[in-house]
Amino acid sequence: VQLQASGGGLVQAGGSLSLSCAASVRSFSNYAMGWHRQAPGREREFVAAISWSGGSTYYADSVRGRFTISRDNAKNMVYLQMNSLKSEDTAVYYCAAAPSGAPIIAVVNNARDWGQGTQVTVSS
Repeated sequence: VQLQASGGGLVQAGGSLSLSCAASVRSFSNYAMGWHRQAPGREREFVAAISWSGGSTYYADSVRGRFTISRDNAKNMVYLQMNSLKSEDTAVYYCAAAPSGAPIIAVVNNARDWGQGTQVTVSS
């Protein structure tokens, strides 16, 4: 799966930002998808995941209630709506795809394909 993330930028704390990820693959609906992020000096961490159909979602505790993941299988797109942003959300955000047919949990620690990353900077 080839993934292209976009939508990052600079935003003030408390603001909102929306990320998009375009997937180049046949049968996009076979893939659970998600987002991870990596802050400077830190390891990459899981942010959010969504099932093949979009019917199930899963979030890291640090973003639950503030971020919303969604997908449009007709357009091969995954989105991450980020609200109430905090300075600690500053990171490079990566779109990720689980292996074909794998469950949503596979996005957390077994993602197979990654996008190039998009920078999100939250100023305090």
